[in-house]
Amino acid sequence: MNPDSYQDMLAEVQAFHDKHDFKNRGGEEMTYRIALMAEELGEISACVTKGKSKEDLAEECADLLILVMGTAIAQDFDLKQAFWDKMEKIMKRESRMVDGRVRVSEFRD
Repeated sequence: MNPDSYQDMLAEVQAFHDKHDFKNRGGEEMTYRIALMAEELGEISACVTKGKSKEDLAEECADLLILVMGTAIAQDFDLKQAFWDKMEKIMKRESRMVDGRVRVSEFRD
């Protein structure tokens, strides 16, 4: 296993899904997965707002990444390709300062 390999990471998430039979036990149902992602975002938020350690934040971000990768498995799409397609789009976008923070978007005036 190569820890720098996206394919190895994806295979590990697939193994986790297989181990717990997510496909046949509701673990790949999208409404459920969205709720889990919202829960993880809440835990990430709590790390920031409650001043938890970077290690705690990293763990919660890893949980979210695993869920996102699992969603790609559940919905059978190529997340790596979607990433590169999206990066190509957003690299062409302009940025603006909004309320003192940078925002990159497809602004519509």
